[in-house]
Amino acid sequence: MAGHADLGDFLRRRRAAMTPEAAGLAVPPGQSGRRVRGLRREEVAHLAGVSVDYYTRLEQGRHASPSEAVLDALARVFQLDAAARTHLTDLARPARRRATAVRIPAQRVRPAMAQLIASMTDHPAFVIGRRTDVLASNALARALLTDWTRLPPKHRNYTRWVFLDPDARAAFLNWPTVAAEVAGTLRLYAGRFPDDPQLTELVGELTIKSPEFRAWWNGHQVHERTHGTKQMVHPVVGPITIRYEALALPGDADQTLFIYTTDPGSPSHDNLRLLALWTDQQTNPRPKPTRAVPGPA
Repeated sequence: MAGHADLGDFLRRRRAAMTPEAAGLAVPPGQSGRRVRGLRREEVAHLAGVSVDYYTRLEQGRHASPSEAVLDALARVFQLDAAARTHLTDLARPARRRATAVRIPAQRVRPAMAQLIASMTDHPAFVIGRRTDVLASNALARALLTDWTRLPPKHRNYTRWVFLDPDARAAFLNWPTVAAEVAGTLRLYAGRFPDDPQLTELVGELTIKSPEFRAWWNGHQVHERTHGTKQMVHPVVGPITIRYEALALPGDADQTLFIYTTDPGSPSHDNLRLLALWTDQQTNPRPKPTRAVPGPA
């Protein structure tokens, strides 16, 4: 999946997105109408302290292993955040990873963690693994998003749901923002595990079926979810503004616990409580009372 070609594509995208003014370069009078979008290669090379030929070979995928100093310099030139800096390092080291991680094992949520998630009846909670696979979820999360347990195992994927399920587009009022971030999260994983065949299959399916995914994927943006807000609307209870926290699970590599909350006393808090009551009624229906039949006198 990822390799030196992806490294070159990432650098070209970042160079095109960086303006001379943002990079601290003064544009001489008369050159305001530059034909080159973003920075020129020689400008990036100058700012990073490398030769133009060296940087050109990086963009063309003809250099095998840039040093940490070069990566740090490029990250500084392109003003990369922590997630993008990590992604740059991953793309620059595909050969080393292949030597140590040929087989990617299946993931399982520990029984104690699954039990903990199931016990959360007031807050939607679920665990995301590699490729944004949904590994576990509680009843309220399934009611708010979708019932992952009813899907075929290979379809229990958060990114696939966001892009290919019409209900997901209706659920998020800011769907383009949510979807772009999810594509960026998948990009981050692709840089870390370039030889994952299941990821290759997923990206291929999404690229064919979703023009939005194709555009965001080719844009090579990355995103690491830590916390944030989502504006949602549920067909049963109406609008809910969700705050989420993403917690990495120590001891469980590449597993992240997502917990959704709402502001106490807000309409969203009330609507989420209504959804919890509705979910409980759907999950545990109460038996209808029976009228006693009078016996013989």
